[in-house]
Order: sequence, then structure tokens, then C-alpha cells
Amino acid sequence: MQRTLARACEIHPEEVRATLASFSLVLVLMGSYYLLRPLRDAMASDWTDAEVSWLWTFNFFFSAIAVSLYGTAISKVRIERLVPTVYGFFAASFVAFYVATQIVADRTLIDKSFYVWISVFSLFHISVFWSFMSDTFSKPQAKRLFGFIGAGASIGAIGGPAIAAAVAGFAGTDPLLLIASALIVLTLPIVLWIQRLKEAEMHNRDVSAKPGDLQYIGGNPLSGFVDFLKSPYLLGIALFIFLYTVISSFVYFELKNLLADYSRAERSQIWAMMDLVVNILTLVIAAFATGRMAKYMGLPFTLASVPVAIGLGMLVLAAAPMVAVVVAIQIARRAGNYAISRPAREMLFTAVDRDLRFKAKPVIDIVVYRGGDMLSGWAFTGLTTLGLGMGAMAAVGAGIAALWAGVGIYLGRQFNRMQGTIEEQPEAA
Repeated sequence: MQRTLARACEIHPEEVRATLASFSLVLVLMGSYYLLRPLRDAMASDWTDAEVSWLWTFNFFFSAIAVSLYGTAISKVRIERLVPTVYGFFAASFVAFYVATQIVADRTLIDKSFYVWISVFSLFHISVFWSFMSDTFSKPQAKRLFGFIGAGASIGAIGGPAIAAAVAGFAGTDPLLLIASALIVLTLPIVLWIQRLKEAEMHNRDVSAKPGDLQYIGGNPLSGFVDFLKSPYLLGIALFIFLYTVISSFVYFELKNLLADYSRAERSQIWAMMDLVVNILTLVIAAFATGRMAKYMGLPFTLASVPVAIGLGMLVLAAAPMVAVVVAIQIARRAGNYAISRPAREMLFTAVDRDLRFKAKPVIDIVVYRGGDMLSGWAFTGLTTLGLGMGAMAAVGAGIAALWAGVGIYLGRQFNRMQGTIEEQPEAA
């Protein structure tokens, strides 16, 4: 087994079991989330644009509050106790949602609560996992093994939508709640096993995640505001993310409205198949293209590539407003973000010092991202209320994508200056 794993990463004999257990843990966690994500997105077609905009507003406030509370908890509760508690709580919550769907006649409030709750779950399931990994592996081990362990997330992200599409086709969507809950319960013995392996085989008794090491997952989202507002570079990153959320909202709302004529089970299958295609494309592009693109074409080109592609897609949609075009843009947007824009965006943070990076990241990742969702959702609702159709909205989206690309080029050039790069990059220009 060690010889087989050595082809993927530099692994020592005493690390084999803990590494495989961690790989399995993140695979199951990501599978459980992507099992429920299509169900959440399918619900949105039952509601008006204004109703979804209100839900996104609740997402913003609940996410900020939840992450603040978690940042407080992780500074006071040992991680080995916190991890099974958090996962057990979410597993129980999904069982409660299933029971509620079976006994409540009018499911509207239950469905909307679930829609918001999944957004909270999405903040925690992987964040808690990586906190746990920081408490299990030493820093030298993390450099060697975390890449391989993280690949389990990609496999889970592929398997979850495949299961959702299959189950929704013959059993409806409600059983997905119980399946996801069972998967999360399955993580509890894996967590306990990893905790035993930490000391019994890896002898990492002294390894312990400190609150300062975990600020990237939480803390008070207001703590980094002062430094964030003083930095034009960080403000540029925030604008890049904000423009991404505007495009995301446009595509999401258009797709939501176009799928309104389908049943919820059919919508779940469509969303699940899109998730499946997105995650397969992400795995392929990230493995074979992203690194080469950043190295040979430069960061300005890499950051601008996805916005330019989406802008061209918007122009096609303006000329031919069809469901297939919206689906294609949605797949390209998400796969491009996960495989290209997100890794390139994370590279931008390496140009600032560690303290500033950790304090500003919660502000950007939570306040800006969720706030962008909220504001762009209401903007879309307002524009459609004024009578703008899909073609006109697509033209507006193309203009926003052009601005998004310009910000990406600016950030890439600023990064090069901050890193002391002086070579010309004619391709990016």
C-alpha cells in the first residue's frame, strides 16, 4: 500500500492509515454536501426572484453570525471534541428536516429554512475538516500529504451528484436528506480512528492546532476590516470576487426561472448532472492546465481568462436566449472558478504578510462574497421588475464580465510588481 501511495505523494509507513482515513473522511463529507446541493438549488425554482433574494439576505447574516460563533468556539474547545460535535449536530439536523417534510402539510417554510441551512453547512463541513487535519498532522507532514488527502474532496464532489441524480430519478428528493445524514454519521468513527492513529502510529501527541493557525476558517469577520479598507490591493481582490458574484447571480436566477416548468425531482437531476460535469472538468483542468497557464501565460492572463470566456458566453446568450446556453455558461462559470479563478485568487494572497492575509480573508470570503450575493440578487430582481428580458440582461452581464476581466488583469500586474517581477508578459497584455 505504501509503495502504491508513494506514486502520488511522499508517504512514510506510519502515515499510511491516517492518510487513507483522512482521504476517506473528506471524500464522505464532500459527497454528503454535493448530495444535498442539487436538492437546494431545485427548490429555488418554486419561488419568485424576490423570495430568493430575501433568502440570500438571510444567508449573508446567518453566515457571518455562524462563523463568528464558530471562531469563538474553536478558541475555547479542543478540536478533537469540537469536530464530532459539529458533524453529529449537522447529521441530526438533516434527519429533523426529513421528519418535518413528512409531517408538515405546507412545506414552504421548511424548504426555505433548509435552503439557508445548507449555505451554513457549506461553510463548515470542509473548514472543520481542515482544522482537524491541522490538529492531526505536523507541518512537514502537511506539506507532503495534504495534496493527496485533498484529492478525496474532488472524488466526493463527483460521487455525490451522481448519487443524487440516480436517487431523485426513482425515489424523489426527500430520501437524499437521510442518505446525507447517514454519510455524515459515518464520518464519526473515522474521526475517532484518526484521533487514535495520531498518537498510536504517527506519535503526534504534541501536534495541536492553535487558534491563530485556524483564523482562515472563522474568527470575528469584523476584525480585519481596518486593514482591509487600507489596502487597495485587497480592495481589488474584493472587487474581483464581488463581480464574480454578480455574474453568478445572473446565471443562477436565469436558470432557476427557466427550470420552473420542471418537477422538483427533474430539477434535482439537472442540477446534479451539472454538478457532476463541473467537478469532472474541475479535476481535469486543475490537474493539467491551471498550473501551466499561471506559469507560462502569467497571472494577469489566468485571472482574466474565465471572465473573458463568460463575457463571450453572455454575448451568445444575448443573441440566442436558450436554456442550453444558460446551462453551458453555468458549467463554464463554476468549473472555471474552481479550477482557474479560485487557485489564481489564492495566489494573490501570498503577496501580503501572513497576519494581514488571515485577518482580511474572513472579511473577503464571507462579508464580501455573501454580501455580493445579497446585493446582486436584489439588483437582478429590480432589473427584471423593470421589464428587462434575458437578452438585455445577458448584454448587461457581458459588460460586467468585461469589467471583471479588467480587474483581474490589474490584480495580476499588481501581484507581479509586489513580487518584484519585471519581465514583460505580451500574451497577458
